[in-house]
Amino acid sequence: MRFSSLRGMQDIIEEIHLWQHIENNVREIFENYNFQEIRTPILEKAEIFLRSIGENTDIVEKEMYIFNDKKGRTVALRPEGTASVVRAYIQHGLFNNPAPQKFYYIGPMFRYERPQKGRLRQFHQIGVECFGVSSSFIDAELIYMLKIFLEKLKIKNLAYEINSLGCKECRAQYRKILFNFLSNRVSRLCDDCKRRFERNPLRVLDCKVESCKEALKDIPLILEFLCSDCKAHFLSLQKELDEMGISYTVNPKIVRGLDYYTRTVFEVTTTMLGAQNAVAAGGRYDDLVESFGGPPTPAIGFAIGIERLIELCSTTLTVNPKRPIVYVAYLGNDLRTEAKKVVNFLRENNIPTEISYEETSLKSQMRKADKFGVKIVIIIGEDEIKKGVYKWKNMQTGLQGECSFQELIDLIRRHNDQS
Repeated sequence: MRFSSLRGMQDIIEEIHLWQHIENNVREIFENYNFQEIRTPILEKAEIFLRSIGENTDIVEKEMYIFNDKKGRTVALRPEGTASVVRAYIQHGLFNNPAPQKFYYIGPMFRYERPQKGRLRQFHQIGVECFGVSSSFIDAELIYMLKIFLEKLKIKNLAYEINSLGCKECRAQYRKILFNFLSNRVSRLCDDCKRRFERNPLRVLDCKVESCKEALKDIPLILEFLCSDCKAHFLSLQKELDEMGISYTVNPKIVRGLDYYTRTVFEVTTTMLGAQNAVAAGGRYDDLVESFGGPPTPAIGFAIGIERLIELCSTTLTVNPKRPIVYVAYLGNDLRTEAKKVVNFLRENNIPTEISYEETSLKSQMRKADKFGVKIVIIIGEDEIKKGVYKWKNMQTGLQGECSFQELIDLIRRHNDQS
């Protein structure tokens, strides 16, 4: 019987070097901004996501993997990362540490939706979360850090869009105005938006269906109803972005798909992806920590879909898979001990090395070395051992010669630098 992976789940094999390259850049760049890695469980109490994401969102209503465990507890595979980090922040009393508390994560998320290009049921996200700073300075800095990261991956044609969703007070006023406006247009909305209209009218703004876009052409915009504090924060954000030299567009229809966002929201898009053009998105969630039972804590974060990044990087970057630099070939089992000594010595000096684990002919070993794509083959033979040397061959240039044990490292590094 042969098994295959579940629909919407994938094995990562051929492109793993790209994944590793992206992850290495995450750690290098984000840690320069004092973000520390956090790893939270994949499985959480479902209430964590129901409370944070909102029961009237598509994620909760349609997409969340939610079930009862053997003790009857309702649990869920995490559909996003913020709620878990907020739970950890409170559970471990991290609010007692000096602000800001900054975290990043890399890992799988799960949503049950129709698999398509760039969208899987097990997908992966890079995310950052920052707690304890209300200033728009940190909002702009996160966008700047994101810009540095994406440009390091050579992703082009990037556009930065920002909006403000206001606070609980001014958003409540806008919600009433929006509800009244939509009441006269419900018949023109798609089925999903008809449902959203009753429960969360702001979500209608995010619809991509053409009939809904047409119905919303003259819709009142939330920026017109911001309170003085939210307006000042949004203007301050724009000033910060201007000072950092980031070109951006104010897009009053950005609402994000989760209920916990407040004030700043932003998206980064590129024309390199076609219809699914979003690369990263995020915003503030100043009320979420308190709603989880923690102290009032301003917070902001963003997430990046790794599968989308892989699709982009596969056309913008040349990242070669890591291969062994050296292959150690030996002539007969009597010389295996000497071969193992050489292999261990090279590996201990951070030189990726491969060897034949079974006795085979030199020709067979050279053929395997060629398939591995190694640069140097070290050949261990009885005559050479008696002279205290090894034969070597550069598989790319065809050059060959002899060297002693003490000369191995310099020889390999010299040839590796030349290629």
